[in-house]
Amino acid sequence: MIRILLFTALLVFVMVRLHAQGSTASAQVSTFTIDAPQLGGPRKIWIYLPKSYASNKKKRYPVLYLQDAQNLFDAKTSFAGEWEVDETLDSLNANIIVVGIENGGEKRLSELTPYPHEKYGGGGADAYVDFIVQTLKPHIDRVYRTKTTRKNTAIGGSSLGGLVSFYAALRHPEVFGKVLAFSPSFWFSDAIYDLAEKQEKIRMKVYFLCGDSESEEMVPDVDRMVRLLDTKRCYCENLTKKIVVKDGKHNEKLWREGFRDAILWLY
Repeated sequence: MIRILLFTALLVFVMVRLHAQGSTASAQVSTFTIDAPQLGGPRKIWIYLPKSYASNKKKRYPVLYLQDAQNLFDAKTSFAGEWEVDETLDSLNANIIVVGIENGGEKRLSELTPYPHEKYGGGGADAYVDFIVQTLKPHIDRVYRTKTTRKNTAIGGSSLGGLVSFYAALRHPEVFGKVLAFSPSFWFSDAIYDLAEKQEKIRMKVYFLCGDSESEEMVPDVDRMVRLLDTKRCYCENLTKKIVVKDGKHNEKLWREGFRDAILWLY
């Protein structure tokens, strides 16, 4: 747990600085700023459009919303190396739009945690999720050629981003049909298990990834959630996948190397 907290604290202060190297984002990646009334100000958004988007004017695409956009596409803005989302999707010729939401810097812990921790605070994720559902997604669906149904709308992230993504899908099963949860910080509050337990049926498709060298809690916490999900749907539906990486640590390397297989399974 201590290692996770140290990583989060460092992320708040270090991710905002520009690295000396040039941008590594591909031509398919662009950015824009959108007013986020739920968050009290504007928020920068990164968007990846597949190569076929410009040439096929009638085609519509599923959308994946990812947290911590600074780490997804560009080594220049990343904390400790990017996920290489654009390069990976290009290599797969994946027809997916990816929307990356920049974290709020010093607000990150609050925005990405659904419940307060008795020691670390937080608990402001409802407003963050409302921003995605009420403001960002309608904008994306209006401006871009998207497939808008739940089965074509996914959400994901790592660490606290994995936690808030899982929470968002539980809160809005009518919006999100797929979840990418890398090293989710379920340790932050047992209330996330209570919320899952209260669901009559959980229909979303979930890909869990974690490493066995992250913390003592990580693998048992994910196992606990997988067992809970199994009580909410038939195992035969193949809606849950869990990958535990031997010697995997809580970092961008783990998540970058796991992204390709997650996309192939989810889609």
